[in-house]
Amino acid sequence: QLLLCIFTFAMVLVPEAKDQSKAAKGRRRGPARPPTATPALAWALDDPYTPMADYERSIQDMVRQLRNSSEPGDTKCQINLRLWRSNRRSLSPWAYSINHDATRIPADIPEAQCLCTGCINPFTMQEDRTMASIPIYSRLPVRRLLCQVPGEAEHKPSGKKKCHKKYQTVMETIAVGCTCIF
Repeated sequence: QLLLCIFTFAMVLVPEAKDQSKAAKGRRRGPARPPTATPALAWALDDPYTPMADYERSIQDMVRQLRNSSEPGDTKCQINLRLWRSNRRSLSPWAYSINHDATRIPADIPEAQCLCTGCINPFTMQEDRTMASIPIYSRLPVRRLLCQVPGEAEHKPSGKKKCHKKYQTVMETIAVGCTCIF
């Protein structure tokens, strides 16, 4: 689901990047027109109908599903063909943990952790350490909490400076799955 969310988000950014590259190369026919869509990473904090708000809600749904999962939290290096989720059917299986950071929105993000050092040999169904399981990373947009301290004249007499909360969009690297390499 996380990969689906990333793919969907990428589909929003790619068409915009293509339009920008065409305009930069001068291939556009006719007069240049101003962009009609707002950039994908620009959103209003109070607007519940933005692509970023939808993206954050989908991550919250994934975290909720992970916390409420009735499937065993098995951390063994083995394939489980009875489960429908690809992370347990992979030759490089992984489990999800919750990456928590209180200074980030979303605060909780599912993150993959490889269950094997090696990979599962599909013929013996045993771990083969001549190969290696490695995480697959993706960069996800998050909002990071920044604390801006106002000018010296505005701070409290007690010596503590007042902090004005401000969020900034940054890209964070998160493991989204595992793969097998030689």
